[in-house]
Amino acid sequence: MSTSQYPSSRESQQRVVRCGALNSTAMDGLLGRYRLTSVQIAPGMTIPGSYWGEPEAGLIGHRLYWQPDTPLHSLLHELAHFVCMDTLRRADLNTDAGGDDTEECAVCYLEVLLADYLPSFGTECCLADMDAWGYSFREGSASAWFVGDGQEARVWLLDRGLIRADGSPTWRLRT
Repeated sequence: MSTSQYPSSRESQQRVVRCGALNSTAMDGLLGRYRLTSVQIAPGMTIPGSYWGEPEAGLIGHRLYWQPDTPLHSLLHELAHFVCMDTLRRADLNTDAGGDDTEECAVCYLEVLLADYLPSFGTECCLADMDAWGYSFREGSASAWFVGDGQEARVWLLDRGLIRADGSPTWRLRT
């Protein structure tokens, strides 16, 4: 799998669901299940901890930073990084979540699973937004990857106790 979070075009960038379209209480609740604090940044301000820069979400410590125009899939991606990284990396977390290619695939897979826990978003919308934003997969689309090579990422998440056999989250952080 190869991923790139840079938007493929301005038109695609405008089509994705943004954090501002969702009730922040739902986001706060999801992040809170993983002991991560949601921090909304005012439009026009720099998003702390954003690896790719605005409008992408950012991570520093146990805080996830976002703006109303941050793509919702970006917030979920950073949340999934927080869940999938080990305790040592989490303790020093500042912008770059690190990890290898296998972990990055697991992050993408968990991002999609967590989408179902946000009202009016869900798996299908998340996969479509990943495609629109410019994620690239050998299978040609995020949904084809999810049911194809993504199954390796599913096993990675299962082996670390981050999801159950039915694909539901365990609400645990990797140790």
